[in-house]
Amino acid sequence: MNEQQNLKVPPAVNEILSETAAIGFQMVSEPLAGSLLRTLAASKPSGNFLELGTGTGVSTAWLLDGMDKTSQLISVENDAAVVSIAQKYLGQDQRLTLRVEDAGAFVESLGRSNQKFDLIFADTWAGKYTHLEEVLCILKPGGFYVIDDMLPQTNWSKDHDLKVAALVTELDNRSDLTITKLNWASGIIVATKL
Repeated sequence: MNEQQNLKVPPAVNEILSETAAIGFQMVSEPLAGSLLRTLAASKPSGNFLELGTGTGVSTAWLLDGMDKTSQLISVENDAAVVSIAQKYLGQDQRLTLRVEDAGAFVESLGRSNQKFDLIFADTWAGKYTHLEEVLCILKPGGFYVIDDMLPQTNWSKDHDLKVAALVTELDNRSDLTITKLNWASGIIVATKL
C-alpha cells in the first residue's frame, strides 16, 4: 500500500501551496495529515470544528473537503498576511469562519461561551503547549483532538524536543482521553475525549 497514492487533494490546495511558496511560508500541514483530517471530519455529520493555526489554509481546505453541508469550521490565525491566502481561496465557503486573532485569547473567550467542538486541530502553540486545558474543556465527549509536528522538524528551536516530550507525556497520563500516536507524516497524535 502506498499512502501517498490517490490522495484526491482538494482543488484549492495546489493554488494555496503555490502562493504559500511565493511568500516563503513553511509551516504547512503535510498531505497525509490533511487526508486524516478530512477523514475525521467526515465522521462527524453536522459537526462543529475548530482549527487553531490556519496558516495559509492548507489543512483548512482538507477539513472543509471532509465536512458535510451542515457542518461549521472556525479557523483562527494571528497573521493577517498569511491568512489572506486562505481567505482568497476558501473564504467564499459559507461553512467557514476565518478569525484573525491570537488563538490563545480566542480559546479563552470560547471557554466563557459554552461552545463545544466535535474536532479540534491544534496546529499552533495555543492548544498544544499553552491553553491545553482550555482546549480540552471545549471538546465534546467523543470528539477528536488532533495535533501534528510531533516528530523532529528542521525548524524546531533549541530544546523544542523537550516541550514535545512533555506534551506527549501529559497526554499519555490523562484519564479523560484515549490517544493514538502515529509515527507517520510529521508525527500525529489523535485523541478522543472520554
